[in-house]
Amino acid sequence: MKEVIQLEDRYYILATAAHDERTRVLKHGDTFGLFNRSGNIRDLGLGDQGLYHQGTRFLSRLELKLSGLRPLLLSSSVVENNALLAVDLTNPDLPQGGRLSVARGTLHLFRSKLLGDGTCHERIRLHNYGERAVEVELTVEFEADFLDIFEVRGTRRRRRGEMLEPRFDTAGISLAYQGLDGVLRQARLTFDPKPAQLLPDRLGLPIRLEPQEERSFYLTLQCTLGAEAGAPAPYERAYRSAAASLRALEETECRLGTSSPAFDEWLQRSAADLRMMVTQTPHGPYPYAGVPWYSTPFGRDALITSMQALWWNPALAKGVLRFLAANQAERLEPERDAEPGKIVHELRLGEMAALGEIPFGRYFGTADATPLFVWLAGEYHRATGDEALIGELWGSVEAALSWMGTYGDPDRDGFIEYQRRAEKGLANHGWKDSPDSVFHADGRLAEGPIALCEVQAYAYAAWRHGARLAAALRKTKLARDFSAEADRLRTRFERTFWSEELSSYALALDGEKRPCLVKASNAGHCLFAGIASAARAERAARTLTAPEFFSGWGIRTVAEGEARYNPMSYHNGSVWPHDSAIVAAGLARYGMHALALRIFEALFDASLYFELRRVPELFCGLVRRPSEGPTLYPVACSPQAWASVAVFMLLGACLGMELDGVGGQLRFRSPSLPAFLDEVRIEGLRVGKAVVDLVFHRYPEGAGVNVLRREGTLEVAIVK
Repeated sequence: MKEVIQLEDRYYILATAAHDERTRVLKHGDTFGLFNRSGNIRDLGLGDQGLYHQGTRFLSRLELKLSGLRPLLLSSSVVENNALLAVDLTNPDLPQGGRLSVARGTLHLFRSKLLGDGTCHERIRLHNYGERAVEVELTVEFEADFLDIFEVRGTRRRRRGEMLEPRFDTAGISLAYQGLDGVLRQARLTFDPKPAQLLPDRLGLPIRLEPQEERSFYLTLQCTLGAEAGAPAPYERAYRSAAASLRALEETECRLGTSSPAFDEWLQRSAADLRMMVTQTPHGPYPYAGVPWYSTPFGRDALITSMQALWWNPALAKGVLRFLAANQAERLEPERDAEPGKIVHELRLGEMAALGEIPFGRYFGTADATPLFVWLAGEYHRATGDEALIGELWGSVEAALSWMGTYGDPDRDGFIEYQRRAEKGLANHGWKDSPDSVFHADGRLAEGPIALCEVQAYAYAAWRHGARLAAALRKTKLARDFSAEADRLRTRFERTFWSEELSSYALALDGEKRPCLVKASNAGHCLFAGIASAARAERAARTLTAPEFFSGWGIRTVAEGEARYNPMSYHNGSVWPHDSAIVAAGLARYGMHALALRIFEALFDASLYFELRRVPELFCGLVRRPSEGPTLYPVACSPQAWASVAVFMLLGACLGMELDGVGGQLRFRSPSLPAFLDEVRIEGLRVGKAVVDLVFHRYPEGAGVNVLRREGTLEVAIVK
């Protein structure tokens, strides 16, 4: 039994002693499932397995058995763009009446699962490879607990709603829960053909298979809220629909291929994981943050994910910008940390959110999403030239910039600050939102209002891009005002946040304007945003890539030796792939490609050790040891959106890629490739209205590019 980390804040995931029960993940829209490798749902490990829908775990147990015994696992994987969980099983030795009835390995059992429209569809196929007929009983055991996802995470409630009596009909059973929010939640299980035995916690069917005979059975698990839903689609139709929606997403992306099969596997898994995380909304595609704990819209996560993936799939940014504009705060709501113009932090469905037991139904406790919104709008416009969208969003952009200068800076010192107002809200409002993630050199927690270094950098980028967008819309005076604000902020930032002692930027300023002199990866975000002077960027880069930061697998969130450093903590010494990719992009921005490549190569090496080549939300910051892989963090989300797209940011940064759809240019500043890539092919890269296919080759002095195809007017250039 291995001890794992317990996080302090009540809204973080409680971890108890973990059983090695690796999971398989499916997600579609607001539904996701965590299954074990056999396709079952069992109360093992972290106790998080289940079928979830709209913030509630509908099914907490699901076990398929043959004559009362669990089948033996042969293989298991999520295939076909993450649309399908495919599991191969066989029977154990099945005794009957004191003798062996069916020998081990006689039956092949294949399970395939998929999600769609709040329903889990499963096909079970049995094949008898024996020389004589066999008789077995196929049973499915099930339970529904209807726990809110925050209850699954460890939050305890004073009281819950009422579990109702099961309802039976000719095809199946409905398990139901009447919530305190007045919503009736039901899990309906049906089986085709009709089961011979149907009880409140199991269904059973005796089966006789002749030699070489094969039969298929269908299990459907439908999650409904409120009124009865219509009959779910049959398995085959649901499969075609799921595959078609994933193909539609794939058609909005670039096509990538390289000389490295191992790297291609990382690319393909990352792309498939992001497609799975994307939910279609009335405003366009939106990537949910991560399974299981953050499978819901997050503002910051989606903005950073879209920025990382912008050159690869700009359609994602368009959907994110529209969605966040539609959910922008319009009035003061202290209980939600909402202020006019502010971009939402997260949106939650579920009983506890509806009742206000948690504040996250529509919660705005983030200081960085608002400048990131403006920054992404500017980057999207520059890459695509889509002036129509900017015209549509301009009111939201102006409101966001207004928030930055008013509510975001209550003391008018020129820096964006935060302090929790919602009683049940988060203590920290940056991407490192653990309660202990902002501290002084002696380990004392910083007291608010707090101004984080990276939030000022995001604000600088927002003012600059706000000026660009205003100029594009011919709002000349606003463009001048925003540009001047960016310049003033940069000057104040350099004077206030730079630390000669750290040879880097301070993590934050506390409420007394005292700098938190801590070496943290947040400084790398300042390089990515471009607020740092060239000389200081070089010094900060050397600090960020020194041994106390660089674990051998990536950049630690906090440097070894700092007061609260712990390589097994959530934010104070772990390695987050998206964070390391942002640091690498910042290094490349200032021309330090060798250092950026070092991070790229480390994360590639790490990817080789992760199951399914799926890079998780984070892993421990322990130093790299010979012949060993990275140390896993026990409650990391996997898949997780911004971890999935880190690979695209790393590749684009090292190629020095700059998309100028407005000016009809595609530039590569000092492009380079890591040692494991000799060639990279990019097909269907969109820049404004043009489309181009490219191939890159690695040389000792950098990388060269050849244009294979070009549609539309586009200048392609390498800038040294």
